[in-house]
Amino acid sequence: MATSNGVGHSSTAFDASNPVDIYRTHISDLLAPVADKPARDIYDRLAWTQTFDKGDLGLAVPSLRVPPKEATAKASEWGEKFPESELVEKPVVSGSFLQFFFKPQPLTKLIIPSILQKKASYGTNPRLGLRDESDASKGRKRMIVEFSSPNIAKPFHAGHLRSTIIGGFLANLYDAAGWDVIRMNYLGDWGRQFGLLANAFEMYGSEEKLQKDPIGHLFDIYVEINKVSKPEEDELKEKKEQLKQASSSGRDASALQNEIETLESASVNEKARQYFKRLEDGDETALATWKRFRDLSIERYKKTYSRLNIHYDHYSGESQVEMERMDRAAQQLERSGVSEVSEGAVVVDLTKNLKTKKLGKALVRKRDGSSLYLTRDIGEAVKRYELYHFDKMIYVVANQQDLHLAQLFKILELMGHQDVAERCQHINFGMVNGMSSRKGTVKFLDDILRDVGEKMHEVMQKNQAKYEQVENPEKTADTLGITAVMVQDMTGKRINNYDFSLERMTSFEGDTGPYLQYAHARLCSITRKAGLSADDLKSADLSLLQESHAVNLVRALSSWPDVVQNTLKTQEPVTVLSYLFKMTHMLSSSYDVLKVVGSEPETKKARMALYEAARQVLNNGMKLLGLSPVERSVYFRWYWSVHCAPLTLGRM
Repeated sequence: MATSNGVGHSSTAFDASNPVDIYRTHISDLLAPVADKPARDIYDRLAWTQTFDKGDLGLAVPSLRVPPKEATAKASEWGEKFPESELVEKPVVSGSFLQFFFKPQPLTKLIIPSILQKKASYGTNPRLGLRDESDASKGRKRMIVEFSSPNIAKPFHAGHLRSTIIGGFLANLYDAAGWDVIRMNYLGDWGRQFGLLANAFEMYGSEEKLQKDPIGHLFDIYVEINKVSKPEEDELKEKKEQLKQASSSGRDASALQNEIETLESASVNEKARQYFKRLEDGDETALATWKRFRDLSIERYKKTYSRLNIHYDHYSGESQVEMERMDRAAQQLERSGVSEVSEGAVVVDLTKNLKTKKLGKALVRKRDGSSLYLTRDIGEAVKRYELYHFDKMIYVVANQQDLHLAQLFKILELMGHQDVAERCQHINFGMVNGMSSRKGTVKFLDDILRDVGEKMHEVMQKNQAKYEQVENPEKTADTLGITAVMVQDMTGKRINNYDFSLERMTSFEGDTGPYLQYAHARLCSITRKAGLSADDLKSADLSLLQESHAVNLVRALSSWPDVVQNTLKTQEPVTVLSYLFKMTHMLSSSYDVLKVVGSEPETKKARMALYEAARQVLNNGMKLLGLSPVERSVYFRWYWSVHCAPLTLGRM
């Protein structure tokens, strides 16, 4: 790349994944001899700014190993000596910081054509996913993202919803960065509850209801059988307490002991245990029933996930971890001296080491020899590494499982699988408060999406005349509802709890999902009204974009690749979402100033090129978040005419 002051840098614009890197290189090359610092060091420390009044890029002088007492003086000296450039203004000195402002014309001529050419790929850098960025033949890095992971026959609760949304976003993010991403759903599809479920189906099951709604019906019969098992458990608990008291007082308790054994042998839970034992022993009839429940549930989940633009490469589950693999893990723990027997059970005591004391004791096998969730997770992690040779594996699980996953990673390391442990990461998140359906407290994903879609539909029907103009109101309401749910979930940092609010999330006012959809639909409307071709936009005279609204919008669009790259560090959906809201607010304030329809032909082309670039970036950002951008705005025009400032689409 040339190091002259000229605009010759722009000749490489279409080869660079991030056009702003041209400016980073340019500034670094000019500042290096002035500061007597390596250009690479300067490049690495040029950071994007939060607000435009602080420049497009900023440099903290102390970050270049300048003593704090000298930093302010050095900043002034370097700012004064920085040479003239056709790409950037003379840096503004603010204490020990240098603020670099890009000159508008070169930036506009670089960014808009870059976006119009790259389209959906603008902002992404596939080379980040290469094992060796200098040699693509060595292949891409591989990542497993485990997310959603509901339990069959149990509610799809708030934690699963958050895991689904956040995990889907992270998979998209690493896809955009060029990684080979494997999306995995680790189902809760094994254990004693399947014994309960099989028995429940014999007692209460309906083949018709199972085919129609497998997830809902399996849950319903699971609830029914628990109504039987709960009183039994309570009675046994009471009898065992009586036995304990009798034994401690020296009274003869043989009759009570026999009664307890009789109750246990006839209980629903014992029948479930026996059925699950048949499953573990490979009984063909039991396995066929289990497989049918599992397959029907997965097919239903697939349909629901597709509404969220989410797909999976592999549906795994607790059932997929072979018993021999868990036995091998237990033997390895014993041989390495990591585990010990405590009161008949096998535990890993992490309190013995000062560094791991806070992780407590982890139970890996019960007294009766049966495996636990942790045992299966150990076996599954090793199995995945052997099968996929992943470079990174992310578990998207609620913060309630912080201890469990910390124990898992540490035990993997202690038992000799450090190569696996160091590749694992727990992406945690807070909980959703008050997530219940209109008809009760149980929530399945379908219920959530139905409720929000219905609420959106109700809002749309408030103006029947405009409602009738919407081509497919149910589909529109569904898309807006899904967007509302997803955006509300991503609005804050992952670790924060939030309150589930239908009223707030379905509002078009403020930073909500419907507002983002409106912004995209409005840009699509401008495009249709302008009637310009792609060739018209390519030939636009971008030097006509001199208004401050246009200049600042271009500055915002130029920072999108940096936003994506920064999101790889934060792993927070809100990093992307905050940018999109900031950019759409800028758009909203630009429409009255930068009119398209009715403008001079050349001005019209230039402004339309700017708006199309903005639409493309908004579209890219929404899809990265997992949203489906809408293109028609009949309903939006009505809503804004009633609730907000009058629209002026006809004048643009």
